[in-house]
Amino acid sequence: MKMTIEKISLPYKTTFTITGYTFSAADTVRVTLTESSSVGRSEVRGIGESLGIYYKNETMDSIAAQLSGVADEVAAGINREALQDILPNGGARNALDCALWDLEAKRTGKSIWQLLNITPRPITTVYTLGIDTPKAMGEKARQAANFGNLKIKLSGDDPIAKLEAVRAARPDATLVVDINQGWSIGELKEYAPAAKKLGIAMIEQPLPRGDDAELEGFQSPIPLGADESCLDSDEYKRVAHLYDVINIKLDKCGGLTEGLKIIKMAQRDGKGLMVGNMGGSSLSMAPSFVIGQSCQFVDIDGPLLLVEDIDNGLDYGNGGIVSAPDSDLWG
Repeated sequence: MKMTIEKISLPYKTTFTITGYTFSAADTVRVTLTESSSVGRSEVRGIGESLGIYYKNETMDSIAAQLSGVADEVAAGINREALQDILPNGGARNALDCALWDLEAKRTGKSIWQLLNITPRPITTVYTLGIDTPKAMGEKARQAANFGNLKIKLSGDDPIAKLEAVRAARPDATLVVDINQGWSIGELKEYAPAAKKLGIAMIEQPLPRGDDAELEGFQSPIPLGADESCLDSDEYKRVAHLYDVINIKLDKCGGLTEGLKIIKMAQRDGKGLMVGNMGGSSLSMAPSFVIGQSCQFVDIDGPLLLVEDIDNGLDYGNGGIVSAPDSDLWG
């Protein structure tokens, strides 16, 4: 098996701001696995894409270096089970894991749905609004009138005024907010009742990663979601009791294999589920679409923020309805 590693930067239409970070492009790493042909059989290829965990300082270079470090194992014919042990959670394992899933689909002639025994259904993604002034965020919400579900990025800077502007612009929309670790427990207690009055459906990652114990005993009026606080199944075991919703991102948990494991754990425990993304093209969203089949909240709008998506990209219809990926894309 041959592995090709590419570093590809995909520009955003506009800069995108969350708590503590501003992004101008999705810096992706693409893995292509080519399986040597046998007699009478053409080569088969599987591909995967990742961006890594930005708040753990993963970059295109660091992800590519991790992948290069396991080139011998890949050449020898690594499988998904062994991969979980030789790479940690994060972008490198995600790209390689998703490429292995795609390779199996192409090798066997079975779709990802046949491999997993799932009947796919269309899912509806949120459209994400980055942090800006209240007026600008209200205007962006109006411009996203085709989307019934909006995800609002907030920090500690006047968050309720921004929510009020968005709600005034879109009284019809289902709103979730994402704080990206930007509040203290005191701010959460202060802002949550006002957010409840504005009809917010969920507050994602209000506190800094590592401060989760401060939620002990707190009865939130709005469901709370864990993102940065729950990278993988091991962290799920430590923090799940503090949250109502678990956000699965393949870049942080390290691939579809681990994401499917978290789904089983969360369903066992009666937790709500969300699928999220770190950005990227439809190649990143396609395996996330698989996770989305089990989720109440769906955030796979990354390609909509790009200047240009890749060929054979996902079909984003009116209202944010997303159809299953074509096998020419992935799976």
